[in-house]
Amino acid sequence: MKYIKDIENYQPYNEQEQMDKTLILNFIKNNSDHLYRENLAAHLTSSAIVINQDKTKVLFAYHNIYDSWSWVGGHNDGDDDLLKVAIKETKEETGIEEVNPYSEDIYMIDVIYVQNHIKNGKHVPDHLHLNVTYLLIANDNQTLTVKEDENQAVAWFELDDVFNKISEPRMIPIYKKAFDKLKSI
Repeated sequence: MKYIKDIENYQPYNEQEQMDKTLILNFIKNNSDHLYRENLAAHLTSSAIVINQDKTKVLFAYHNIYDSWSWVGGHNDGDDDLLKVAIKETKEETGIEEVNPYSEDIYMIDVIYVQNHIKNGKHVPDHLHLNVTYLLIANDNQTLTVKEDENQAVAWFELDDVFNKISEPRMIPIYKKAFDKLKSI
């Protein structure tokens, strides 16, 4: 399958990504339901770092569950086209209509702990998101809209200012890695 080959071929940025890549590939090998959130222990998810054309701004949403400004993305729900899912989730969560991949290659890999919470009136237990992130580009003049069942706001932030908006400490190293990688592009 293409997505498995893409993960296998991904060159980790650091030791954390090397370990996470190994975990993700082992999980895929041992769990045929890894693309479905019905696997309550862990499942693949697709996220996006969306930047403007000048690479000076990032598009974030204020997520209801995490109570923080955050990247966009979501569950694959059986779809093995991870990039397509990242683009679809970006459009759904932000309202932008035109967004393109900077590259079709995976941008980052992270295993992210998700604390138990209530979603749509149902308890969701602690679990892991085996997350594949893509770098997407969009015009920052597009109209933004809130997806009320998922977020409270959507906004573009200067890369240097976004860390003043994030209230989820565990995500700061992931975003720092994302923006550090941008400097080499």
